[in-house]
Parts: sequence; C-alpha cells; structure tokens
Amino acid sequence: MDRQSGGRPRGRVDKRDAITRAARTVFSREGYARAGVETIAAEAGVSTRTVYNHFEGKQQLFTALIEHSAGQVAKALTTIIDRHLGTESGTDLDAALIALAQDWVSPDGEFADHFAMVRHLTAEATTLPPEILAAWHQAGPERAQQALARNFQRLADRGQLDITDADLAASHYIWIVLGEITSHPQTGAPPLTEDRKTELITAGVHAFLNGYRPRPIRP
Repeated sequence: MDRQSGGRPRGRVDKRDAITRAARTVFSREGYARAGVETIAAEAGVSTRTVYNHFEGKQQLFTALIEHSAGQVAKALTTIIDRHLGTESGTDLDAALIALAQDWVSPDGEFADHFAMVRHLTAEATTLPPEILAAWHQAGPERAQQALARNFQRLADRGQLDITDADLAASHYIWIVLGEITSHPQTGAPPLTEDRKTELITAGVHAFLNGYRPRPIRP
C-alpha cells in the first residue's frame, strides 16, 4: 500500500481530504444545523461509515474545519496588520488605520467558504454547541485581536497612541471601525456600497483616535 512519509496509508489520507473538502462545501452552503453526515459523505463520494472512521461526528468535523480556516484567516490578517502598523514612527496613523480597515474588510476569494461558514455560525449561535463557538473564536478572532493589540502597544511605546490596555484598544478598534461592516451581511439588508464602507471606516477611525490619540501637554 502506498504510504506518505509519515507512514499513514495514502488512501486513508486521500479519503480524509475528500471528506474535509466535501464538508467545507456542505457546511458553507447549508450551515451546521441543516448539514448531515450523509450529505457530506455523498459529496465526498464515500460511505457514512468512512466519515465516522475519520471523525467522531458532525461536531468534531465542523470544529476541525472552522478551527483550521479561522487560523488561516487570522494568519492573513496578522500579515495585513503588521504591514500597515509595523513601520517606523513616521507613520501617518490616520491613513494607516484607514488603510488597515479597508484591507481587513476586503473580500478574499481564498476564504469564501470560511466566511460563508461564519455567517451560518453567527446566525445559528444560540443553538450551536458552545465548544464550536469557543474553538472558532480562539483560533480566529482572538488571534487577530492579539496581533492588533501587539501593534497598538508598539505605537503606544512610540508615543503615537495613549493607551493603558492594548487589548481593550484593539477591541474598540474592531467594533468602532469594523463592526457595522462585518455584521452587515447578517442583517439581510442590501450590501453596503464601497463609498459607504469608506465613509464608515473613516468616521470610525476618527472616533477611535479621538479616544486614543495622545493629548498635547499644556504648560
């Protein structure tokens, strides 16, 4: 039997990959509650027994998928954050924070299935097992917020921000600047125009800096 370098039979690995690809398709299309193991198995071209040979059940499969994809998104966001805020002290902070937000909310086709799953996840949040929500949040949103907090602390150390709690400042930025844009798809309203997104981001950054920009020292 053909084996990978780690010693696992290649056929078993191929079936696991087929199952995870199929599950990503089904979960992004139907959400967690409506998706069934039978549907995932049919999409993957395997039996339901084969699915259960690789995963304990739907919850473990969904958790593994959302953890993995959330981690990939967090890694991509960390790169974006570092690119915009990790430069030297001459940074135009207003412009950098606006550009960061614009990149943050720009759709990325590579993660389309992930964000489709997240839309279902947030819509079903009250009925999902809490372990799923915790796994997603820890793998994705928390890691992105931590990366933002690290950069905010560096900016504070350089005197460009006046903060006592970098993690709280990062949370404020995410909610004040990005909150309406990222939550808008769940409202069922027509998509925001690019001009409206720019308006919301610019106003949000100004509000954020109104609270965190260092005040001049008066004699």
